[in-house]
Amino acid sequence: MKFLILNWDYSEFINWLYARHPGLERQPYEHQMRARNESLFGTADFYSSNLRKLGHGVWDIHSNNESMQKAWADEHGLQIDFRPRWEFRLRRGIVPWVSRVRRAWVYDVLKAQIEHYHPDILLNQAMDTIGSSFLKEMKPHLRLLIGQHAAPLPEGEDFSCYDLVVSSLPNMVDYFRKMGLPAEPHRLAFEPRVLQRLRDGEPKTPITFVGSLTVYHNDRVRLLESLCRSLDIKIYGNGVDYLSKDSLIRRRYQGEAWGVDMYQLLFNSKITINHHIGMAESYANNSRLFEATGVGTLLVTDLKKNLHEMFEPGKEVVVYHSPEECADMIEYYLQHDEERETIALAGQRRTLTDHTYSNRMQELVDIIRKYV
Repeated sequence: MKFLILNWDYSEFINWLYARHPGLERQPYEHQMRARNESLFGTADFYSSNLRKLGHGVWDIHSNNESMQKAWADEHGLQIDFRPRWEFRLRRGIVPWVSRVRRAWVYDVLKAQIEHYHPDILLNQAMDTIGSSFLKEMKPHLRLLIGQHAAPLPEGEDFSCYDLVVSSLPNMVDYFRKMGLPAEPHRLAFEPRVLQRLRDGEPKTPITFVGSLTVYHNDRVRLLESLCRSLDIKIYGNGVDYLSKDSLIRRRYQGEAWGVDMYQLLFNSKITINHHIGMAESYANNSRLFEATGVGTLLVTDLKKNLHEMFEPGKEVVVYHSPEECADMIEYYLQHDEERETIALAGQRRTLTDHTYSNRMQELVDIIRKYV
C-alpha cells in the first residue's frame, strides 16, 4: 500500500527548527525534510520509517511548513501564490472588518501532492486544521481516507468524509462511532532510535514537567501550581502566556523544549510528571507515557482506569490520585534511589517490548486491512 501522512506543526516548533538551522529555508525539500525528521519532534518519521520496513510506500507532508512546501512546489514546477490573502467582512454583521484568511497555498500544494503521490491511504493527523471539505474533494484520488485524533475538535466540522478514524483515546473512539463513523483504537508509542541521540553522563534534574499549559489544561495547571508550593520542580513547555501573571509556574518555568531537546530533558530527569488533558476524562493515552518510560525515567502519572493495560502501576510507573499524593510520591522516590531506578528500568523494558512504533505500525496495517 502507498501512504500519504499529513501533519500540522506548532508554529513555535517551526520557528525553533529554522532558528537552529540557519539557511535551512533555502535548502531543497528533501534536505528540509531530513532536518525535520532528525529533530525528533512529534512523531517525526516514526510512522513512515516503520511502515516502510513493512514494505509500504510512505510520504510525510508537513502541511503548514511554508518553507518546506514552497521548496516542494518549486521543485515540481508549480506556480502557487504564497502571499497572505485578506477578506472583507462585517464583524457581528455591522462593523467593517478586514481579516487574514487561512493561507490558501496550504490546500494548493496539498492538492498537487495528493495528485502527484496518488496514495492508496491518506492518513490525516491534523483533523482539527486540515478541512474536511478539502479532503472530500480529494477522495476520488484515494482508496481510504483515515483521520487520527485525540484532542479537542473544532465545532461545526463535518467529518463524514472519513472512511475510518483511529484514536489513542477510547472516549474519542466512542465519540466518532456515535457520529456513525467507523473508528478504532490505536495507541501512541516510543521510537527506540531516540536512545541513540541521547547524551549520557550529564547531571540529573530531580523533578521535571514537560508539556502544554493552555486553556485546555486547567487541571494540569492546578496540579503544577500545587506542586510548585512544596517542590523544586523545573517546568518546560508551551502556553505559559495563558497563565496569570502571579502564577507560581512562571517562577519555575524554564522555557520550551522541542524534539530531541525534550527527550534529553526527560533522560536527564530522576522523575518526570505526567498529567492528561481534561478531555481524556478517565483514560490514559498521551505520548508522555511512552516517551518518559522509553528513555528510562521514572514516570509519575495520574491514575486512569485503563493505565494497567499499558503499564503495571507501582512496578513500571508510579500513579497518584491527587496533587497531595503526587507530591508525597515524588518526595518518597527522590529519597529511595534503588526503588526509583528499579521501577524506571521496568517501565523502560515494558515500553521497548510492547510500545514501540514498530509494534504500532503493524497494528495499524492490520486495522486498515479490515477496511480496504
